[in-house]
Amino acid sequence: MLELQTVRRDQGMDWYEDYNGVESSFSIVLVTYGKVVYWIEDEKVIVEKGEMLLLPLGTRYYGKTIPTVFHEKYVVRFNTLADEEAKLPILAGRQRLKSKVGYYELILDLLKVTYTEWIEELPYAAIRGQAKVTELLALWSRELEQSASSLGAKANVERMKTYIAEHYREKITKEQLGACIRVTPNYAATLFSKMTGQTISEYVHSVRIRTAIYMLNESLLTVSEVAAYLGYNDVSYFHKLFKKTTGSTPAQFAHNRPS
Repeated sequence: MLELQTVRRDQGMDWYEDYNGVESSFSIVLVTYGKVVYWIEDEKVIVEKGEMLLLPLGTRYYGKTIPTVFHEKYVVRFNTLADEEAKLPILAGRQRLKSKVGYYELILDLLKVTYTEWIEELPYAAIRGQAKVTELLALWSRELEQSASSLGAKANVERMKTYIAEHYREKITKEQLGACIRVTPNYAATLFSKMTGQTISEYVHSVRIRTAIYMLNESLLTVSEVAAYLGYNDVSYFHKLFKKTTGSTPAQFAHNRPS
């Protein structure tokens, strides 16, 4: 079982960290905006938006922001039992790893919920965080093992994501996405799920919820107005889906918006 030690979100242009590697822990870093630079065992490594970095036990490093470049990243530090490492080769190898994450949206959602519940000290946050970080590692491991997927398949999934980004407020079907990349609807749905780890419906909802978070924080719209804008005619369903995804209610986000 994983044991979370710290969960944090770093933002800004003046982050700096020097880690001596004495503590026996792994670290996962997901950059969600901008880029940062690490010196890991004296080797320079730049991590950019959409990339994830795994630092194994005892890794010595220091990192900092790049001058004038704003960044945001999520960082989870954890330790684990040896038998858990055996189940996940990504940990058992004890090797530094960095890659562009194809399951980016799904992994980001897992980290957001883990971070929110951790800092708010919600009941059972540590247990839920263990499960979500384990899921994250399993998804990343699966993706790395499937990295031989053709560039053509990845390009088709990116085209479907672009279509969704332009039409997420509408009902989106596998028939529409199949037509978008000129394949059968069932093939489009299977390809999308295989490459992203989410069904088409799950992905559309995740895009909508991320937009809802922004609107509830930055606009003056009511919860009902945000739900309607995003295509949810049933406000109670929007409320239920929002809380399941974020761990908080839409009203809590709206209450915390700047006056």
